[in-house]
Amino acid sequence: MHKNKFTFLLLYGLSFALGACSNSNTELEEEKSVQEIMAAPGISNSEIIRSPVSAQAPADTVNVAKMSFEEITFDFGSVREGTLVEHTFNFTNTGKKPLLISNARSTCGCTVPEWPREPIMPGKGGQINVRFNTENKSKDQVKPITITANTYPATNKVYLQGFVEATVQ
Repeated sequence: MHKNKFTFLLLYGLSFALGACSNSNTELEEEKSVQEIMAAPGISNSEIIRSPVSAQAPADTVNVAKMSFEEITFDFGSVREGTLVEHTFNFTNTGKKPLLISNARSTCGCTVPEWPREPIMPGKGGQINVRFNTENKSKDQVKPITITANTYPATNKVYLQGFVEATVQ
């Protein structure tokens, strides 16, 4: 019984792998503008966003979305523990394709980023709003915010930094 199960799984895995690896020699379609693509009926966001990395082709570092930030690091100076630090990181899509941010996160729950959910067209801008709760934090603080998007490379980082003065107990 055990041997039959193994054989079945092996054959199933091979048939799946062979079917998934089929190559197609179709010619590339002429590239369309974002407006033309979006105007077509039934087009989803995934069809207008170009992924810069593909398993079957070299990484495209030219025809992709690119995030250019006005500032990478915001120094909030010195604040008392318990202060809520808020900052907005402004950016522009300096790439050639619509920018779609899939996630923004920090290393702990004390730092919460908010990001635009809609595609940002080339030449347009957006904002990453960040709130840092200094409760139970003291001394030097550096909080990285990692933004994951359809850019090359796929992640960008911005930072909140400053000094939190401990409250006297």
